[in-house]
Amino acid sequence: MSNIVISHEHPDWFKPLFAELEKRGLSYETADPTQHHYAIEESAGGISLFFNRMSPSAYLRGGVQGTFYTLNYLKHLEENGVRVINGYKAFVYETSKALQLQLLQKLGIKYPKSRVINHASQLEAATEGLRFPIVVKANIGGSGAGIEKFNDIEEVREAVKNGQIDLGIDHTALVQEFIPARGGHITRVETLGGKYLYAIKVYTSGESFNLCPADICQTTTGQDLVRNACAVDAPKNGLKVEADTPQADVIQNIETIVQQSGIDVGGIEYIIDDRDGEVLYYDVNALSNFVADAVNVIGFNPHERLVDYLEQEAVRSTVDEAVAQ
Repeated sequence: MSNIVISHEHPDWFKPLFAELEKRGLSYETADPTQHHYAIEESAGGISLFFNRMSPSAYLRGGVQGTFYTLNYLKHLEENGVRVINGYKAFVYETSKALQLQLLQKLGIKYPKSRVINHASQLEAATEGLRFPIVVKANIGGSGAGIEKFNDIEEVREAVKNGQIDLGIDHTALVQEFIPARGGHITRVETLGGKYLYAIKVYTSGESFNLCPADICQTTTGQDLVRNACAVDAPKNGLKVEADTPQADVIQNIETIVQQSGIDVGGIEYIIDDRDGEVLYYDVNALSNFVADAVNVIGFNPHERLVDYLEQEAVRSTVDEAVAQ
């Protein structure tokens, strides 16, 4: 089998994936998308599978240059016939919350009422027709980065006046109704190969927006979890998690979202609006970190399923390449 290449920039998140690959004796290489180069005229021979794990939050770790570069490189790989997991289309959606909501609008799937702005001067006008509190979300975020909550229009005006509005690395942001979570939790559903894999409820105060599942440190029964990564705020964020099984129509909606967005491996988050019981989908993630200590939370190791999938796709790619020759 030709080589599997895994492109990532985070030092800890994917250690369980690497461990599972090594356990099976599968050959792989890693690439750092924040320090990389390629030649336009060269093909990408020798790669049976390219797994894109670039994180939108890389700009928080000095990796802003990897974000838009990755879009270019993924297109290069695909046009040279490489099988890419979470390829160009998926990463386009990963790097635009506005496009995520546009897709939901097209699919007739409900989401929090939102506006899109590209300058702080537009924020006040964009709040018209929205119920407070609101949140301003950077179009390219990740791990809760670039999200600010405002309780009333006076807080908005003060923030604009003081130059406190951060529109992120592409100078675009959502202005969105803040949704009070029924039961004090959101639900994150992980998918693999365009199909439902598992779901977890994440309990939050509503004041923390970093819901990275790898950083959650306790179950709802108080059991400490072994985390994949040790984010500085993980012991302090108060998040707790438990396994869940969504309704069939929710699973169908989520599978439709990932299939339509080209996401091979990803997570979708939704919330039940405590004001009216409406199910609202609000976050589409192609960069998905499985829940910490998964066996204790959901009863199985999703990295085993993921490597099954990668191995299957690598074999299929190698066979297709041989037939083409």
